[in-house]
Amino acid sequence: MRVIAGERRKSGRLDLEAVEMALRCALHQAAAAALTTLLQFPAPDPDQRSVACRCGQQAHYHELRTKPVLTVVGTVHIARPYYLCPHCHTGHFPADAELDIDKTEFSPGVRRMCALVGQDAPFEHGREQIKLLAGLELTTKAVERSAESIGADLAQRSHEETQRAVQLELPISADERIPILYMQMDGTGVPVVKKETEGRKGKMDGQPAHTREAKLGCVFTQTGWDQEGFPIRDPESTTYVGAIENAEAFGKRLYVEAWKRGWSQARKKVVLGDGAEWIWNIADREFPGAIQIVDLYHARQHLWELARALYPNDQAKQKAWIRTHQKRLLDKGKIEKLVTALASLRSSNPEVADKIRLERDYFQRNAHRMRYPQFRAQHLFVGSGVIEAGCKTVVGSRLKRSGMFWTVRGANAILALRCCHLNNRFEDYWDNRKAA
Repeated sequence: MRVIAGERRKSGRLDLEAVEMALRCALHQAAAAALTTLLQFPAPDPDQRSVACRCGQQAHYHELRTKPVLTVVGTVHIARPYYLCPHCHTGHFPADAELDIDKTEFSPGVRRMCALVGQDAPFEHGREQIKLLAGLELTTKAVERSAESIGADLAQRSHEETQRAVQLELPISADERIPILYMQMDGTGVPVVKKETEGRKGKMDGQPAHTREAKLGCVFTQTGWDQEGFPIRDPESTTYVGAIENAEAFGKRLYVEAWKRGWSQARKKVVLGDGAEWIWNIADREFPGAIQIVDLYHARQHLWELARALYPNDQAKQKAWIRTHQKRLLDKGKIEKLVTALASLRSSNPEVADKIRLERDYFQRNAHRMRYPQFRAQHLFVGSGVIEAGCKTVVGSRLKRSGMFWTVRGANAILALRCCHLNNRFEDYWDNRKAA
């Protein structure tokens, strides 16, 4: 402070940012010294010099050993007892488990920072943020490993919760009655490293796959609608689950989330998605009795694709055909008439004929999910915009940036982190870690 005051007297100026950073550095150094003193564990008493080993035998106190740990105030040196098992030669540091620094050189506070920045942006950007905002020097790889480690722990806890649900040990849900509870699902490709796509076919014939599908689900509630009768999603009511996994596992994951959000108390339950078969298999298996709705805009897209196939390079005829089949039939829920109209179409072009058949089957298969006037009369959503936006914000904005290639484990770890953070459950997770 004397140096700073002397410089100010000489120049008549004060570089406030430089002073701030110098003071922060000095305070961190003082705090690190105090924390180092606090973390000097004594040797155990003679009658407490043995701890249980995983092999079933006893590990015996050997000596005090020092370990450097990066904390939110800088590096500290922890001295703690070391125990060695004479039977399996495994070493033990009970204090490391107590302090939550087992097999890591970063404190819980630093790992928490890494998790937060890692779920939000590329790891290099996170490293820069931690350096700027906390004054801590980490490598990009350290941020990545710490964030993915926390994410993997979250994913494992979610898996265990799902397994308990399979055994009918369901989480406690809300007490209040919910007017309308929605479940929406969709999938989006995540770029992965080559080893994760071995044996998988790509979108183009003869080409290998370059992505794996991340399934994303969301749950939200609705209690009202506007003056024109259009539904209004309850503010801050949307929560997400997501992972690269098969449909059966994902269905159970989404069911647990729906139960948390009040599935058993909901007066009306709605599953909304596009025409993907896996979505409706989950809806039938996990959400029996729910109203099923195919996204209206996705259904319209099917008609537009068929119109372009029927009348290539003729927008006038495409629009005229759409006016008849979309406006008069699809939008009015007259799906049987639409199917009949499609069945009457003929084409000498094999590809167009195949397209007609596929679209006819699509609308026939989903007819009961396309009663849009009935759904609108109940003030229900008929579009899956919430989950489509979620695929961009939850998955795309973090996992699909230029140059990114993930392992399935790494992608699932970051997805678990993002969902936890966006669901406002990150603090609950850290409280549970402390209590464990």
